[in-house]
Amino acid sequence: MRKEKAMKGKNIVIIGGNSGIGKAVAELADKEEVNLFLYSRSGEGKNKIDITDESAELQDLPEVIDGLVYCPGSINLKPFHRISMEDFKAEMDVNFFGAVKTLQACMKGLKKSGKGSVVLYSTVAVQTGMGFHAGIASAKGAIEGLARSLAAEWAPNSIRVNAIAPSLTDTPLAKQLVSSDEKRAASDKRHPLGRIGTPEDIAEATLFLLDDKSSWVTGQILHIDGGMSSLK
Repeated sequence: MRKEKAMKGKNIVIIGGNSGIGKAVAELADKEEVNLFLYSRSGEGKNKIDITDESAELQDLPEVIDGLVYCPGSINLKPFHRISMEDFKAEMDVNFFGAVKTLQACMKGLKKSGKGSVVLYSTVAVQTGMGFHAGIASAKGAIEGLARSLAAEWAPNSIRVNAIAPSLTDTPLAKQLVSSDEKRAASDKRHPLGRIGTPEDIAEATLFLLDDKSSWVTGQILHIDGGMSSLK
């Protein structure tokens, strides 16, 4: 439980802040009394954007951006031989190219902050090989490479770039994977800590990376996965 509001007044941009992990991040950040700038496909007016649309542009961004969180993602698990080139491109569009477009749009604002922080999202399936995850693991692997490269490139501008790699988290995207008590129990059992993640688990880690408390953390892939990536 945070007592002080060290983030009060910071400008935080969240892409995909209306559901799942993004919504949890927005709600937690709001309690810190930050200035939130939310963009999503279900947003309204200038805040409504499909980031995979090549012609789409982020509008009314703040001049100074202290934190940027890119949340859009996908779960499209198929055997490799059934993943079409269109499927791979769709995975890259939402998970990777959308992030690239967002980062380029927000770069000037992040530089003006003097201590900007970027949080991206990967998946446990990048480090831990999992069947049927070729599409998402490839796209999120690109995110991990991007995060490390930008962390190095932007360090002189005091911009930190990190990524969080969750395991299965109870979000609308994961609805099919936990659609019955049996499926949920099986998913819980696969995790050393005995349960799948919650949006709040990931949101807490995200707020830590946005906060100055993590001011010496950059270029890291933070595994918030119930022990999935490192324990048996």
